[in-house]
Amino acid sequence: MNPAPPGLKPARTIRHTRDLRRLVDELKTHSLLAVDTESNSLYAYYEQVCLIQMSTREQDTIIDPLAIDDLSPLGDLLADPDIEIVFHAAEYDIMTLKRDFDFTFAAIFDTMLAARICGWAAVGLGNILADQFGVRANKRFQRANWAARPLAADQLLYAQMDTHYLPALRDRLLAELTAQDRLEEAAETFAALADLPPAEFNFDPEGYWRIHQAQDLRRDQMALVRELYLLRDSLARQRDCPPVKIFSDAVLAELARIAPRRVDDLVGIKGLSSLQVRRFGVAIVESIARGRQADPPRPPRRTPPPAPDVQARYKALHTWRKHRAAARGVESDVIVPRETLWALAHRSPTRLEELDDIPGLGPWRRATYGADLLDVLAHADTDDST
Repeated sequence: MNPAPPGLKPARTIRHTRDLRRLVDELKTHSLLAVDTESNSLYAYYEQVCLIQMSTREQDTIIDPLAIDDLSPLGDLLADPDIEIVFHAAEYDIMTLKRDFDFTFAAIFDTMLAARICGWAAVGLGNILADQFGVRANKRFQRANWAARPLAADQLLYAQMDTHYLPALRDRLLAELTAQDRLEEAAETFAALADLPPAEFNFDPEGYWRIHQAQDLRRDQMALVRELYLLRDSLARQRDCPPVKIFSDAVLAELARIAPRRVDDLVGIKGLSSLQVRRFGVAIVESIARGRQADPPRPPRRTPPPAPDVQARYKALHTWRKHRAAARGVESDVIVPRETLWALAHRSPTRLEELDDIPGLGPWRRATYGADLLDVLAHADTDDST
């Protein structure tokens, strides 16, 4: 266990609805609140938020959503436009909090996005904590099962560290954004986070076509891949674990490749343990037998590539973005997202007003880059027509 940084007070833990209500009443008086979550995606078929960490400038709090019946008071707090909610890499946290608790958000500050806008080279929280505060987090809990109870003291410390420094980090980044005249750009980027959709889990029965290790298999072997893929998902649901814990994509492809007929034939297959053979061997062999009897599946129709003029416009926009980012010292997608480039390439607007409904182009980006984008598109069309 890494020792707690000097002066760090233990976080308080909230496990009862009455305590949560008192906490919310207290936090309403604050103008800034740092938030993070821990989930059990490596241990469950349907992941869930298992821990919610919160920090003000004075106090760290850990909320146990698995022990509390009603988290709705917390939703009112997060949706308050007068309270700035500080995340580091907010997208995942926002989408899972929306999914599990139907929370909404109004005022967001994302320290990772702010660091990227400022041109910081290393924007992972571990790197930033080390660089900015001389603190090194214990990485052993990055793959912990956060649904397991009770949580060890060093787990709680790890969770606390994820939000404890965010208020101070936000202040440093706010000062740098101000110095670089990037506040408006950051505000526009943060505002888009509130509109993120809730996270979803949709099983795709045709997803086996995307298994990288099966790309070189014949169509008759893909019938086996399909059956094994469906079996794996069914077993994972029954056992409430991620499908990869049943067997990996590499094992799935190897099973389809060698097509074992007996359980004994499974012994010695790389990546398939003796325990997995005992648990799943009969079902695997039966699935392979069904695959042998099935008609070979037809590959899904591929989306046709964009027209040559669209590709030419995208290439020109991509080159412009690369040069603009290099001149500023940031990653290319900080300038304009890739999806925005494709939307521009497809629609080929010619006037500034036509940029208003292009996804990813808010008022700041339109004002800053709009004329350049139209110029790039105009020249790309000219070059393509000559």
